[in-house]
Amino acid sequence: MESTIFRTLKNSIWSQFGASMDMLENAIEACPEQIWQGEKAFSHQAFHTLFFLDYYLTLKPVGFAPPSNFTYSEFGEEPPVEIFSKVEILDYLLFCKSKFEKLLSELNENLAEIRWINESKTMDYSILEILLYNLRHVQHHVGQLNLMLRQQIDDSPRWVYRYGIDPNFNS
Repeated sequence: MESTIFRTLKNSIWSQFGASMDMLENAIEACPEQIWQGEKAFSHQAFHTLFFLDYYLTLKPVGFAPPSNFTYSEFGEEPPVEIFSKVEILDYLLFCKSKFEKLLSELNENLAEIRWINESKTMDYSILEILLYNLRHVQHHVGQLNLMLRQQIDDSPRWVYRYGIDPNFNS
């Protein structure tokens, strides 16, 4: 049986991490097409954020690859030559949200303590800690995307306070 504190922690991660992903979605949707198509930095930053969101949500990261429609890997040193469409990026975000929701629904105290170790062994975190690391990474890039929007169109999406709480997480 799940402890009350663990259930509270899980609900808090669900709410805040989910809000961060919603903020990413809002930034992507707010980007005008001419900036998306003309400014590689915006579309690449969105892809980079999703690539690592997906990667850090992968319980066994060794051998990770993004969905097959993305042939570019952020592990390489060269930037992507193509600009991914907003539709492709938003579909990837939906994929990541589903992956997040599945992981959180299955998260228990034993799984939370399992080690997440990357291929080079330079990152060694518990699953719980990699979730927090991932949330910070997403929000960092959301801030960058919102700054880019402010600089380009003098506007950016509003703060998202919470993601919907899954009723299955409540007692």
